[in-house]
Amino acid sequence: MDSKKIFRYALILSLLAFASAATGLIFKAGKPTWLLFLAGFVILSVAVRGYPVFKGFSYTLLIFAAVILSMIYPGPFVKVGTFEMKKLIVPLLQIIMFGMGSQMSLQDFTGVIKMPKGVIIGVVSHYLVMPLVGFAIASLFSFPPEIAAGIILIGCVPSGLASNVMSFLAKANLALAITVGAISTLLSPFITPILMKWLGGQFIEVNFWNMMFDILNMIILPVVAGFIFNLFAKKVVAVRSKVIQLSAYLIIIVLTNLVFLKSKDAGMADFFINLAKNMIWFYFLPITGAVIFSKLLRGEDSILSRVLSFFSMAGIAVIITIITASGRDSLLQVGGLLMITSLLHNLSGYTLGYSLSWLVGLPERDRRTIAFEVGMQNGGLASGLALQMGKVATVGLAPAIFGPLMNITGSTLATWWRNRPVEQITAPGECIPIQTGERGGKAI
Repeated sequence: MDSKKIFRYALILSLLAFASAATGLIFKAGKPTWLLFLAGFVILSVAVRGYPVFKGFSYTLLIFAAVILSMIYPGPFVKVGTFEMKKLIVPLLQIIMFGMGSQMSLQDFTGVIKMPKGVIIGVVSHYLVMPLVGFAIASLFSFPPEIAAGIILIGCVPSGLASNVMSFLAKANLALAITVGAISTLLSPFITPILMKWLGGQFIEVNFWNMMFDILNMIILPVVAGFIFNLFAKKVVAVRSKVIQLSAYLIIIVLTNLVFLKSKDAGMADFFINLAKNMIWFYFLPITGAVIFSKLLRGEDSILSRVLSFFSMAGIAVIITIITASGRDSLLQVGGLLMITSLLHNLSGYTLGYSLSWLVGLPERDRRTIAFEVGMQNGGLASGLALQMGKVATVGLAPAIFGPLMNITGSTLATWWRNRPVEQITAPGECIPIQTGERGGKAI
């Protein structure tokens, strides 16, 4: 059978499933209704792969299916035997961030020198717009305190990998996106606890040092491990440069353990034990793995990229599913309103990020980039922080909802911008460029 017909039949079947589910809602059919919604999302995720414009939505549709499954049958996603599934959240997040670091190097930060205005506007806008919008939403709507704190938390974390993907799809400034995302991530151990203490502290108790250590442990150390892996696996780096970088990464690990000493009120014995563990996991293991990788796979980047992409996508799906199952009861009470406010939060980020960039006269490609960098957040980090606070079923709900929603809105916006020539839109006082043999950034 023609593959196009298969995708067409899948699309029709998914629409029938959704129509049947809607009928079930009207007649209050209960669990069968949600099973039909589940089937509809799974089949639709297959159907859209046959249409290039909508292909990027396939993963997000599967996320929605996983969320529905965890709402119908929460048990297996909360506990398997005596093992609590939420214990997987931090290791999965660390794997995702290791993957991010392994695809980067210090060269990715040269954008600060090449485009300082765009980087400064992007980072400042990110940590100004989203926390304040989150606080406004949390204050205006009558959410329970811990759920309100989750809305603020998703606004206070750095941008994630998804924003880089959307900038690429939208033909925006990818170099700027990578730089803004990387810097916002590196600043997060300091800025996120400060903002959360200031804004979220009005709803729940926030321990500054504990949050700083959690971010360093879940984000910075895995990224450092990825940098080290990249240093030995892919790049031909001068010995002097390699020694300097390894020394810098060693200092970061030691500083992280000093924060551990402060946050946990630990003794020197605990400090050295934890330092030894971190050196093994985040320093020596990446070096060993990189050497093995370069010998066995001869540094084949595409294989590593595909494996890490798979683990990242699967990890995000598992994290969202676990949080949804854990917070099922709270979601049944405020899920609809929380979804609306999450959408409002996300769209406000795009709008204000783009508008601020326009006001300061940045070119269109940079405006698109900053819109994504402001509006899209690292939901995984927010979920991990909620877990470490012991409030994954409440504080973790907003991040769990925000993640899938931002992928839908981001993909939609990226597709619309991709089909709209950059040259047609100018900043204040900017002239429309004359065509000189190039179109859309590529030679004709």
